[in-house]
Amino acid sequence: MNITPLSPVLGAEIDGVDLAAISAAEFEEVYQAWVEHGVLRFRGQSLDDKQLEEFSARFGPLGKTPAKLPPEKLKLLPSLYVVPLSNIKKEGRPIGGLGNTEARWHSDMTYLETPPPASVLLSIEVPEEGGNTQFSCQHAALESLPEELRERLRHIRIKHDAAHTSVGDLRFGFEEVSDPSDAPGAVHSAILRHSENGRDALYLGRREWAYVMGMEIEDSERLLDELWRYAALPENVWTQEWRVGDVLIWDNRRVVHRRDGFPDHMRRLMKRCQVLARESVTSLPVREGISG
Repeated sequence: MNITPLSPVLGAEIDGVDLAAISAAEFEEVYQAWVEHGVLRFRGQSLDDKQLEEFSARFGPLGKTPAKLPPEKLKLLPSLYVVPLSNIKKEGRPIGGLGNTEARWHSDMTYLETPPPASVLLSIEVPEEGGNTQFSCQHAALESLPEELRERLRHIRIKHDAAHTSVGDLRFGFEEVSDPSDAPGAVHSAILRHSENGRDALYLGRREWAYVMGMEIEDSERLLDELWRYAALPENVWTQEWRVGDVLIWDNRRVVHRRDGFPDHMRRLMKRCQVLARESVTSLPVREGISG
């Protein structure tokens, strides 16, 4: 097994391992590399749904398909734990989520009280252009903040919107609101202390419909705009250019990611597993009564 860093701040490629037949010793090395680098890439993998599930489940319990998916989409899923992301249509209906439009910067499912720490993605079909995925290190993003702003964040909590997807679509079962402070979703500290590597990270979730607790809307929007200017600085970003058979696993506690759009006439099919937390996410304590 060879582990090669992909950028100075995040990401590593691992070769010399077959994820369908990974040993306990190999997995331990993979796991430690994941904690260290935040994003791992394995190329040339050939996994069926069961093998993808089995590999993903070694990182922790798997999340089932969100219960609020429309029934017609649930019927098309081959597995409750392997979710297709695709623009491909079958009998006029999409076989997966997110389509072909751009997915904005986000960390997966931070609208939950205990978000999933890991996401695993396998490429089955990739378009000839577009559809790349970018990752930004939030340890580095936090360190990039001016010291005064960084210290201010230690007393701030942010509500993470649950009603919209990363491409801006309203989720099934939710209603639109006009005020971000009324949006549904969990509230998290703006700085997350990683439960395994012990490092602090900027923890923003997603820009759209976010709200800084206790602030006037205008002040909240202004502060969030300022924070997001640091969340994806070019020097902290690494881009994944997909090939068929790539498997990526990333750490939602320390990276945000986005996806380029691509032409709708081109096919893209990915399969994803979400790894749930073994224990609650550890956030820095927030002083009561301080809203920033």
